[in-house]
Amino acid sequence: MGEGNEVRGAAGGAADRAADGAAVRAAARRFARRWSTPPELLILLAGIAIVVVTVAPIVVWWLTNPPDQRLVDLEVYRDGGRAILRGAPLYEVLTQPPQLLPFTYPPFAALLAVPFTIISWTAAQWLWMVLLYVALAVVVWYSFRDLIRRTGRWAPVAMGTLLGATAWMMPVFDQARFGQVGVLLMALCLADCAPGRTRWPRGVLVGLAVAIKLVPGVFLIYFLITGRRDALANAVMTAGAATLAAFALLPQDSVDYWFGALLEGGDRTGAINGTTNQAINGMIARIYLPDPFGSLVWLVLLAVMAYFGFRMTRRATLLGDDLAASGTRPVDAHSLRLAGVAIVGLLSVLLSPVGWIHHLVWMVPVIGALVGDGRDTRRCRIAAVAWVWFLFPLPWWGAKLISLQQGLITKVPGKIVQDAFGLAAVIMVVLLGHWLVKRLGRTETVREDPSRDPAEVGTLAP
Repeated sequence: MGEGNEVRGAAGGAADRAADGAAVRAAARRFARRWSTPPELLILLAGIAIVVVTVAPIVVWWLTNPPDQRLVDLEVYRDGGRAILRGAPLYEVLTQPPQLLPFTYPPFAALLAVPFTIISWTAAQWLWMVLLYVALAVVVWYSFRDLIRRTGRWAPVAMGTLLGATAWMMPVFDQARFGQVGVLLMALCLADCAPGRTRWPRGVLVGLAVAIKLVPGVFLIYFLITGRRDALANAVMTAGAATLAAFALLPQDSVDYWFGALLEGGDRTGAINGTTNQAINGMIARIYLPDPFGSLVWLVLLAVMAYFGFRMTRRATLLGDDLAASGTRPVDAHSLRLAGVAIVGLLSVLLSPVGWIHHLVWMVPVIGALVGDGRDTRRCRIAAVAWVWFLFPLPWWGAKLISLQQGLITKVPGKIVQDAFGLAAVIMVVLLGHWLVKRLGRTETVREDPSRDPAEVGTLAP
């Protein structure tokens, strides 16, 4: 009896694999047919050309930087991988001068970095750049899915334009500068949370992201408060399995991290009051309030931001779920669910003790949620302002203004501009969680703007 079940199970598994293979081959044939005709092929090549033209200057700029200023975080990952291979204590390793940066990630992340140690430094840099922009393409797709679909045959051009536009935003620009992992983690979280359905058990990708870096752990709260209990279980089990695997392979390094390096916090990650820290903690630290008053102010603001932020996340997500279930407004449903995910991403930066500028890559899905399918002019205008706001190094301009030392005339506005990205993140949480929810939660579609008239997929006509 048991043997019969095993045989039937094996046969069923083989049938499923054959069906999946047939589906992949059919999709490949459809893709080949669609892009084999001259007009469509030219459009596809135009989209690729836009990506190359817009991204190439960034890649060349940072890969020709002085060696000691080139992808310094990627060097941290590689040094972590090398420490594992030679049996050195992972959390005592420092990169070469002048940075002298320690490895601050869980041991599982160091295991994933090992493949980058067996190739040359030049090859590792180019491979990392490719992975970065592939991940950004995933993020752009999930963030601007409905807008891209509306462009129909011109989708490759739209995709290339959006990818190029987001690549120049300061947080994404700095990801390329430092060789950071943030865009890859964001792609994992978006792919797991934004779509209505996934082809994998929802929560697995978030769990993987949490095992690599603890900050995406905020999405465990997201799963909990939005009723996605199965996804929460999958995420916890995935993160736990990866962590236990690291314990098995690197027992001493795991102990050193979970009971040592992790507890050091800001001592290992950098100056809390530095301009690049746009978390609430950084904004408070730059006011230089005396302790324990400064810590108390931070904890109060942290609690307020967490309470209202997660509350707005839940509201946006559940409204999106309701609209999706009704089947009447799928575009608005996706915008609301994306808004919920984007709010959580912003909270992961604002609530953290340190939230560097390059962590604010979550502004990409924020802008995507605001744009929707591009038919609401008011939403598009706000999204355009947000995009322009993050094109320039405003916090550094604020720091330069403070350095002029002209009294309150430069100090007060300088402090505000120095916190420009963090304050914008707070505003965007409220904008998505309150204004956008209110705007899309109306029973009737907003008709004050003719650009809101229904449009079919595949056309940009009103």
